[in-house]
Amino acid sequence: MKNLVKSFYDFNRNSPQERQERNQLYPELAKFHIALREEMSEEEYQEFFRAEKEASRPLMIPTQTNPTQWMRM
Repeated sequence: MKNLVKSFYDFNRNSPQERQERNQLYPELAKFHIALREEMSEEEYQEFFRAEKEASRPLMIPTQTNPTQWMRM
């Protein structure tokens, strides 16, 4: 099984332990977000955070289960 590392955006921001772990794993990104929070309103920051979290999710390309078939007329 793969040992996956959580994304910066996957940590629970309400948990002090998870915030600490996130900040240790991603120190530069944590500093960046601290600076953003100082510059943006809370609403702007939350919108930015949600957008970044969504963008960081891996894209799942659906596989085609049925091969394309030609229809005879």
